[in-house]
Amino acid sequence: MTILLAIDDSEFSEAALRAVAAQGPKDTKVWVLHVLEPPSTVLGREMGGYEPEFEALWKARREQAKALVAKAAERLRDSGLNATPILKEGDPKSSIIDLATEWRADLIVLGSHGRKGLNRFLLGSVSEAVARHAPCSVQIVRPSQGTHGSSLSPNEMSKASAAEKTGMGGG
Repeated sequence: MTILLAIDDSEFSEAALRAVAAQGPKDTKVWVLHVLEPPSTVLGREMGGYEPEFEALWKARREQAKALVAKAAERLRDSGLNATPILKEGDPKSSIIDLATEWRADLIVLGSHGRKGLNRFLLGSVSEAVARHAPCSVQIVRPSQGTHGSSLSPNEMSKASAAEKTGMGGG
């Protein structure tokens, strides 16, 4: 089985990491992905004289992201899984979907921030976009699930994902 675990530096991604560590068969290949969203190119041009400071800040963000995926992959390897850290730059929604397609992932696992109302509208929902457009099953670890992750088996997750994609899901 190949799992794409998409993470950010949040408690929701921590729950998703724990869910993968707990559920994966030991021969599972896990790609631990963090997508670093680059600042607008317009912002870079508008800053003019501040480019060295901007570059230093961007380099620091990139290093933090590298450390994040490396630490997560190490924790999964400690659980007996074959984990590889991956850092990409771009739009998180499309990057996750594109990489899952490219790598032929069997399952995408990611946390849900649980945003509602105006925040969800303005910020978007990565988990919702991935669930709607993914080429494979998607497990969304919700905040209320805490350390337990999803209680569905991979087979049940596939059925739930298929129901959600056809509009038959409860959600």
